[in-house]
Amino acid sequence: MRTRIKICGLTREVDVVAAVAAGADAVGFVCYPQSPRYVTPARLRNLTRELGVFVTPVLLFVNAAPDLVEGALEMVPTGWLQFHGHEHEPACSRYQRPYIRAVPITDSTDFPHAEREFGSAAALLVDAPSAEFGGSGRSFNWSLLLLNTPRLRPLVLAGGLNAENVGAAIGEVRPHAVDVSSGVEQEPGVKSVSKMQHFVDAVRSADQRLTA
Repeated sequence: MRTRIKICGLTREVDVVAAVAAGADAVGFVCYPQSPRYVTPARLRNLTRELGVFVTPVLLFVNAAPDLVEGALEMVPTGWLQFHGHEHEPACSRYQRPYIRAVPITDSTDFPHAEREFGSAAALLVDAPSAEFGGSGRSFNWSLLLLNTPRLRPLVLAGGLNAENVGAAIGEVRPHAVDVSSGVEQEPGVKSVSKMQHFVDAVRSADQRLTA
């Protein structure tokens, strides 16, 4: 078992390099102007220049106009997409790119319905609800994602994760991947090298425990 790791909300080249060195499988860039971690399309090319071929860039959007998404993909042709707004399946799949669809989890969330609705998604990302869209920075009740519920799509777990709780989260949810942003930051958009490394180490330790 190997849980994939996505570090999101990167705004500086030095943090991208550090995330890759720490062992991230994917790095996320927020293309939503209302976010404190927003990066302009013009910045994307420089931010993704040091990724190499084995780390996936993911571009996060919230109810974006198609020309904005297409412009970002011109800067990052290998990018995956991630949608956090009110986008329906046709709006997500129209770009012919792998995409991740965010699903806020509450007591009333019909997760199997979301899996069926977004059957074209490469993965579904589960997070706590947020009025501001994007990542919530808060955890939710992981038990709402029952292990004995069949999963049709790979599951990405987000929401309030950090080095201290990600091991427990992996043990309870068994996600395909975990997604962290504020949990490895000094301040919004500025990552901590030590926190990123500690987070990756905690994920790998959790994987070893489950394998054993």
